[in-house]
Amino acid sequence: MTTAQRPERSVPKPQFTDAEAGAQEFPDSGASARRYNYYKPAKRKQTHYEDVTVDVQPDPRHYLAQGWIYGFADGSRGYPLTWTKLKAWGVDKPEPENGVGTGNNHVEEWPAHGWHEFRDPNEEWEMTFYRYNANVVRQTTQNVENARQAKAFDNWTANWKTFVERNVGAWMHIEHILGLYVFAAINRSCPTNMHNTAMVVNSMHKIRFAQDLALYNLTLSEEIEGFDGTAHLDAWNNDAEWQGVRKVVEALTAVDDDWGEMAFATNVVFEPLIGELFRSNLVQQAAAGNGDFVTPTVIGAGEYDYSQRDLRWTQACFGPLTQDKEFAAYNKELMQGWLSHWVPLCLEAARALQPLWSQPDAKPPRFEDALDRAKSRFAGIVTELGLEPPKELSQ
Repeated sequence: MTTAQRPERSVPKPQFTDAEAGAQEFPDSGASARRYNYYKPAKRKQTHYEDVTVDVQPDPRHYLAQGWIYGFADGSRGYPLTWTKLKAWGVDKPEPENGVGTGNNHVEEWPAHGWHEFRDPNEEWEMTFYRYNANVVRQTTQNVENARQAKAFDNWTANWKTFVERNVGAWMHIEHILGLYVFAAINRSCPTNMHNTAMVVNSMHKIRFAQDLALYNLTLSEEIEGFDGTAHLDAWNNDAEWQGVRKVVEALTAVDDDWGEMAFATNVVFEPLIGELFRSNLVQQAAAGNGDFVTPTVIGAGEYDYSQRDLRWTQACFGPLTQDKEFAAYNKELMQGWLSHWVPLCLEAARALQPLWSQPDAKPPRFEDALDRAKSRFAGIVTELGLEPPKELSQ
């Protein structure tokens, strides 16, 4: 029996026309050229920080062909450049008239104004922020736990226990207020995502530091007999030494609609004249002599936040404004006015802290020497920004 061979079937053969997705080759299609080309990097090569921050926040001068899609009750829209009195070149140029039927009226040259030139030298973004803070918390927790197991708190002098429960505890309120009601409050106010990212990272540094101090206070309440974990509330609310600082901190939260002044007054004036005066020139100087080698590690983490990270972005943000090609003189005059306003307030508050230098059993270096160092540090920061130390500094 034979089987008849079936005839070959006629099936259409696929023809590739290069119209399918992914067929076309572009100059930047290869893995070696995976770089965004919608912005100009600050340096020769693009950074991952720039990839995730630059132009993430929209601007109708570049995108938003139909204009802002939301606004506020007072008529302002989007991210107004008027939310600070500071100015960068190009900000006075009008926005393109965008809207339905107007077409794509973007500016021809980008960036359209100087605010877009800012880059955080710390290159902070979401991943680096979580990684850094997790490392700080991990190390701080380990230090405190090692001290607890070694019974290191038994070596503290009696007056030092009182000093820590009242004054180091009081500093927790300052970090919490500045983190939540200064930097977190303005992290939506700035003209670019680079600025707003720096603000929110600064905010979380302070909130984390406040949490570190709160957890440390709870540990001391458990480990030291008679340690009053609530004494910091009375110190912050009632001690005469802290009322000047409290006045300044609350004034910083009440600056009238100017994110630039709030950040400048906090990081350029308050931190060196009061923050570093208390943290570096009192707590860290006095702790060892009173048998305490633990508190400096907790305080030192917050000190590093400011001196090595928060101050760096502050200088990169405000320094170029004093050399702006269009508004340098205007910005200098404005910031000198801020210095003349905030420096006397901070110096008055700093001098009110002087009695704290007499509370520990083993005394730190003299208050006047500590204040002179704080003034010198402040003057150096101001000079680097292209400003003049105000005459009020010598008062």
